[in-house]
Amino acid sequence: MSQDLVLPGKLLLDQKIPMRDNINLSADIWLPDNGPGPWPALLLRTIYDKQETRYINWARGFNKNGYAVVMQDTRGRGDSDGEWDPYICELNDGFDTHEWVGKQKWCNGRIGTFGLSYPGFTQTYPATLRSKYLKALVPIASQQDNYGHHRINGVIHYAVALAFLNMVGRTVKNSSLLYFDFQKLVRHLPIKDAFSIVAKTHPYYKGVMEHESYDKWWSEYSLRSRYNEVDVPAMFVTGWYDSLLHENFKLFNGWTKEARTDSSRRLTKLIVGPWSHQVSPWGRLPLGDEGEYQDRVFGNSALWDIVDMHLRWYDARLKNVDTGIDEEPPIKLFVMGKNYWRHEHEWPLARTKWTNLYLDKKNLLSFSTSVENRVANSFIYDPKKPVPSWGAQYQTFDLCGPRDRRNIESRPDVLVYSTNILEFDLEITGPVRAIIYASSSAIDTDFTATLVDVEEDGKAIILCEGIVRTRFRNGTANPEMISPDQVYKFEIEMWETSNVFKSGHRIRMEISSSNFPRYNRNLNTGNVIETDTQLKKASQTIYYGYEYPSHIVLPVIPF
Repeated sequence: MSQDLVLPGKLLLDQKIPMRDNINLSADIWLPDNGPGPWPALLLRTIYDKQETRYINWARGFNKNGYAVVMQDTRGRGDSDGEWDPYICELNDGFDTHEWVGKQKWCNGRIGTFGLSYPGFTQTYPATLRSKYLKALVPIASQQDNYGHHRINGVIHYAVALAFLNMVGRTVKNSSLLYFDFQKLVRHLPIKDAFSIVAKTHPYYKGVMEHESYDKWWSEYSLRSRYNEVDVPAMFVTGWYDSLLHENFKLFNGWTKEARTDSSRRLTKLIVGPWSHQVSPWGRLPLGDEGEYQDRVFGNSALWDIVDMHLRWYDARLKNVDTGIDEEPPIKLFVMGKNYWRHEHEWPLARTKWTNLYLDKKNLLSFSTSVENRVANSFIYDPKKPVPSWGAQYQTFDLCGPRDRRNIESRPDVLVYSTNILEFDLEITGPVRAIIYASSSAIDTDFTATLVDVEEDGKAIILCEGIVRTRFRNGTANPEMISPDQVYKFEIEMWETSNVFKSGHRIRMEISSSNFPRYNRNLNTGNVIETDTQLKKASQTIYYGYEYPSHIVLPVIPF
């Protein structure tokens, strides 16, 4: 590289970074104007757009604080050459980029990485190859692997898969993308052909549809068995309403328990705020001036400066500045309801008191099992009229987050169970799950569970939710249909949350059979899911009482 490129205040556009197979990837390089360098370098590798406005604003903030910034289009994206092979191509390309950046005259040989969603994965995956230049990661809203992102215990995370490929399709070279109606897209049957409405079916979408269980197609680029190859600390960032919330807890626990070196395990952090994938300090939409987000206000403490969040970490890792971050416990989480930040040492919290709330007569939730032996509530699930996704970790601009569920709860296919009005504050922080006993007239169907905080005025704010597909009740490796009208026990993972149910509020649990289009509809036929076009109604029955103690398991944190 010529000497003029190391002069301060330079913006170097479309710099070609060679990969091991002689493919060149395009990067824009932002150099500070506060001296001749060299500087520590911060790297973004993105499939979306290396000149995305929010990242340019971050780059300017990083430059002002003495960091060079490299923003690169990944293989086959934007101005980069080659063919994009989703996720797979990021391993060697990421490592080769680390090696190139670390050797440049304007870089002092110390690299940090940043970026959210897919650019989070472009940080973690190549970290397993351990470039000597890579010193710190900040993956925001990232994932351990895509089986936990595009499949949830076998159920297709449908709107996420479609939205992801639609979004990236718009920036694929020579794309023949069509304009389309999203509702028509998500309702198209069979679902294996749905993406053809948008563009030519992408092989990645085909794979998501076909691979129900966690097999080699998913594991090829998973971190599940590769944490011990990592020797760099990471600061993971997510939100209670992020569509990748669940994956970030996997990443944090994997990194802190299995990373190759003590320093990588000890220094790794996790930050969880009252944010979603799209509405957050890093998202495309900001929270309101007082932390307003959909149907709840979280206060000014929910408003973070995203550049400062990064710099406190980078200064410690790349400049050896004592910012105090290394002395703090590894987890920093926002407790909703009370709306304050708190540090914790482990996940789940060691002091958790696992507490069951049981379904009881008259649609009650009770801290003890019902005195009645066997009680049941029924509803009809019609896949032509599924329960619409509304709030929680649904990955959209306008439908995710702390939504008021009262309209949803008025539907005849949604069962609602609530505690009496609480006479005390009750905090739950941790993973939530439901155990339900149910039967169906179908040989395969779904059951969903939702946790809700009912405020004094009746507003029903969703916290977290989950789904189980009955054919996968014993795992996805060996699907098994159910017998009509036979009672089965189902466990529903509802992900994680942190919330104080205030005195005067009620705890509520919803049970239904669809959450669409967040998850693909179960058509109730038992046919092959990706090719099925039949729709069949199912009669669903939820049982509770002494014989069938359906309940929700809450991680109660003592005050």
